[in-house]
Formats: sequence, C-alpha cells, structure tokens
Amino acid sequence: MTPETPRVQFLTVAEVADAMRVSKMTVYRLVHAGELPAVRVGKSYRVPQAALDQYLEASVIDRGELSS
Repeated sequence: MTPETPRVQFLTVAEVADAMRVSKMTVYRLVHAGELPAVRVGKSYRVPQAALDQYLEASVIDRGELSS
C-alpha cells in the first residue's frame, strides 16, 4: 500500500445497525440479499464505510414521494 492510497474503513454489522438504527438481523438480510456489499472475515461480515454511505445516499426518499 502506498502512502497516497486511502485506507478502507470497515464496519461491523453491529456498527452498521447502530448507524442505520435497525437491528443486526436487518443488516444481515441486506448483506445476504446483495443490497449492501460486505466482505466475510472468518465467520463475521465487515461492511466498507463507502458501501454504507452509498446505500444510504441511494435510499434517500425525495420529499415529493412522501406526499403521494
């Protein structure tokens, strides 16, 4: 890894669940459905911070959709 290469930050399922204010089971469902990218480390999953950020950005509801 070169000094210019940014380090990828990985989050645990519990950290993702806390950030999204959902249960860990919901995060596992998203990972297994392929909606939230993750890597497997042993028996655990880790979610890249960038993947969580992209998922949340793509999930934002337009205010116009709420009034429908």
